[in-house]
Amino acid sequence: MKLFRQLTILFLFFFTTSLYSQDTTQHIIPNRSNTKKQQKKPYVILISADGFRFDLADKYQATHLIALRNQGVQAEYMTPSYPSLTFPNHYSIVTGLYPSHHGLVDNSFYNPSKKSSYSIGNKNAVQDSSWYGGVPLWVLAEQNHLLSASFYWVGSEAAIDGVRPTYYYNYNEKIDIDERIQIVKTWLQLPEDKRPHFITFYLPEVDHAEHMYGVDSKETEEAVHFIDASIAKMNSMVDSLHLSVNFIFVSDHGMANTDTLHTLPMPSAIDTSKFIVPNGDVLVHLYAKDTSDILPTYRKLKTEAKDFDVYLADSIPTEWHYSKADDKYNRIGDILLVPRFPKAFNFTKRKPIPGRHGYDNHLKEMRATFYAWGPAFKEDTNISGFENVNIYPLIAKILKLKYSNDTDGDLKVLKPILKTR
Repeated sequence: MKLFRQLTILFLFFFTTSLYSQDTTQHIIPNRSNTKKQQKKPYVILISADGFRFDLADKYQATHLIALRNQGVQAEYMTPSYPSLTFPNHYSIVTGLYPSHHGLVDNSFYNPSKKSSYSIGNKNAVQDSSWYGGVPLWVLAEQNHLLSASFYWVGSEAAIDGVRPTYYYNYNEKIDIDERIQIVKTWLQLPEDKRPHFITFYLPEVDHAEHMYGVDSKETEEAVHFIDASIAKMNSMVDSLHLSVNFIFVSDHGMANTDTLHTLPMPSAIDTSKFIVPNGDVLVHLYAKDTSDILPTYRKLKTEAKDFDVYLADSIPTEWHYSKADDKYNRIGDILLVPRFPKAFNFTKRKPIPGRHGYDNHLKEMRATFYAWGPAFKEDTNISGFENVNIYPLIAKILKLKYSNDTDGDLKVLKPILKTR
């Protein structure tokens, strides 16, 4: 594990500590409790291993995960929403909405209506509820007097519809895995009226390793084994409590080894005095300051385009659910630049990283993972691939939470994996 520790330290120094406040305090919303009716419901722990591509458990023999999925349900793969990036997809999983419908259209983007930008490194934006549409599962649960907890998840730090999980942590990587598992155990040992029935849990290690060293690296293999051992510890801990706990293990997207030797510079057709251009490498949004500049710039970009595609907001591929007609909050750029895999843009002087995601969500390398086990799920069940927006109605069904808010998911997709009662 020496290499893995070195990886973690290096990544934290150059990336994570600069992005997030290292607040390790548990935040507890007072004066909440489960109603008597809700206390008898089952439990769901939703775990995301960031970047855990659909084939990694087999590629690196994650023996515990393989055994657990064999006891329950495993999907051939799960299709992320477009763009196949971390923030949009984590929020799609817990809202059942495509990014164009819930508002987080990228990891970094501009909102012309607000005249401000959102980025994963901007703590104030991350905690500002006005950026988040939809009704996350923890909000749905709390509105029904069913308590929830979050050991990190996109959106959980903001009071969406005025609601945060009852128990939550602001994102940090100082709390080690054993302490985090112990805290989950503590939550599940609380008195029934104070015990969370829906818990989110996030693990970043595989994504870190893949970005820095590539999918096929020793560091990625070690990170997969770290995730595998961590899930085994948590599963064993839960078994000792003799509660009706259901696990759903997912990832937000896959990962691909990309071309680091021939990255794409900013096209000369882009005049940054006329367009706002947020940071991006596999998807670049151009927001026009004057709409009269859109078509002339688009035409110039089309003539210049090599190894990338250029789209107007109203001509984006239908299967991405990302066009102007889909854009509920008017946050998608007027022009989009999309590099052709395995190419990527590099508008900075930073050294290119070997592992990337964010490409076409139907690309095999972008496929995510879905495993589920516990008393609600059938055993020894294999299913074909499906879109991640279908997790929302699945969890709502397990927790018997009715909802009237819009979603893009359909219970019919995953209902067959549930045991009939």
